[in-house]
Amino acid sequence: MCFYVFFFLFFFSLMNFFFMLYFIMNNLVIFFEWELISFNSVSLVMSILLDWMSLLFMMFVLMISSVVIYYSKSYMSSELNLFRFIILVLLFVVSMLLLIISPNIISILLGWDGLGLVSYCLVIYYQNIKSYNAGMLTALSNRIGDVLILMVISWMLNYGSWNYIFYLNFMKNDLIMSFISIMIIMAAMTKSAQIPFSSWLPAAMAAPTPVSALVHSSTLVTAGVYLLIRFNMLILNTFFIKILLLLGMLTMFMAGISANYEFDLKKIIALSTLSQLGLMMSILSMGFADLAFFHLLTHAMFKALLFMCAGVIIHMMNNIQDIRFMGGISLYLPLTCLCLNISNMALCGIPFLAGFYSKDLILEMVSFSNLNLFVFFFYYISTGLTMYYTIRLLMYMMVNDFNLLSIYNLYDEDYVMLNSMFMLLFMSLISGSFLSWMIYYYPYMIYLPFNLKMMVIYVSLLGGMMGFLVSNMSIYSMNKFMVTYNISNFLCMMWFMPSLSTYGVNYYFLSFGQSLMKSIDLGWSEMYSGQGIVFIMKKYSIFYNIFQMNNLKIYLFSFVIWMMIVIYMLFLSI
Repeated sequence: MCFYVFFFLFFFSLMNFFFMLYFIMNNLVIFFEWELISFNSVSLVMSILLDWMSLLFMMFVLMISSVVIYYSKSYMSSELNLFRFIILVLLFVVSMLLLIISPNIISILLGWDGLGLVSYCLVIYYQNIKSYNAGMLTALSNRIGDVLILMVISWMLNYGSWNYIFYLNFMKNDLIMSFISIMIIMAAMTKSAQIPFSSWLPAAMAAPTPVSALVHSSTLVTAGVYLLIRFNMLILNTFFIKILLLLGMLTMFMAGISANYEFDLKKIIALSTLSQLGLMMSILSMGFADLAFFHLLTHAMFKALLFMCAGVIIHMMNNIQDIRFMGGISLYLPLTCLCLNISNMALCGIPFLAGFYSKDLILEMVSFSNLNLFVFFFYYISTGLTMYYTIRLLMYMMVNDFNLLSIYNLYDEDYVMLNSMFMLLFMSLISGSFLSWMIYYYPYMIYLPFNLKMMVIYVSLLGGMMGFLVSNMSIYSMNKFMVTYNISNFLCMMWFMPSLSTYGVNYYFLSFGQSLMKSIDLGWSEMYSGQGIVFIMKKYSIFYNIFQMNNLKIYLFSFVIWMMIVIYMLFLSI
């Protein structure tokens, strides 16, 4: 089953690749339209846009998903419901493809919502309370983006068509379009986990590792970036884009710092994904959409490979994800560690690997642009932090001693996993260079002073040295955290974002609900309805019970009172 699905997706990916080459050489765009409903002047049209960008992204999505499904054959081999898992992954791929080829906001919503729902199903795949909480956080964070896209659909009714691709260019100065652009940016921020919606991405690591490799590194989280690339001409002149630049940089910086405090292997890689998403978002908001797309594609390759290596290592470690238990594994898992190191080096931007071509170009364009020193420092410090947490991870996993058990069985002969990893390893080596030759018709010549040109190497070396030194410090060293306990707690907990987006959002509503229940539901409403009636009836029945005790004195007394009432009534009538 896995092999057939892999073969189908991989063949489809190759087909997209050759189509993309044909399209990019002849500068073609193909637009299909299929009218579903026509109502007054509004027509509901299913449309498909095929250009080099959508075909290239589809090729990458299909390639990674085919490799991930092949990898799942071994990784999920003990799973009873493997068929269900593969169907969910395929549903995810179909939603992603629908999002990629849609120039129509309705079909984008279908793909976008499909991504959110299938992502929820995959996060709660291992059914326990932690997975459920992570799934709810993921689904509800993405739901904000879904609502915003629904609002965009209703605002776009003003233009008589949902095929935004036709009128983005000449409507971009319209007031309604400025509202639409703000909503699109907010929606993209939820899906791509920018501050303040960052907390769901590390939480979503409760999913199985193949899901993390496909969904939370290369496809779902880049959907927001891709949407902004499509809406690029609309958002460039708005004020909100400057806020996006700031939030993207803060996300990049925050994720880089938090990754240095994290001990969960998958969460470290998730935070590294978050950092790269911040980089894509911020470079996109500076107007370099093609650079953001370039980095999105190269990042997808090495990050999926990184997650796959993590999956193999977690399997070997008896399903323990804490890096403090690992160490010295390069002796026992040489091929996995080879893949891990090369993907990590690509992430850091080591020259001539995939990440170098996009990351170096982005940082040089930042140095070249006329933005302030604040932006410049944030970019370079975040690049240094990337190297920092990578070297720290390397030290914990490959250099230190093995910390798990005295009896262990580490083997590297799982060829299904290794074959799938080698395919992505090959792409991590060559995808940067071949994309830079294909996407750009002519080479970018960026002329900078020598120190500014070498600044990337300076900060990388500094970050690597810091990672090495801090990993070698003893656990009791106060310099380990370099700050007080409270500040290190703040940095470790992603600037308190998970707490703020869970308890911070629901605490006041829940406490108000509790007081409402105590004072209204169990208080006054009981007093004036059920319990109150019972209380009154009980009191009266006790009172009437005294009359019914067959006591002569009470009878005579009641007779006297009755007579007095009758005489009084007669007297009144006279």
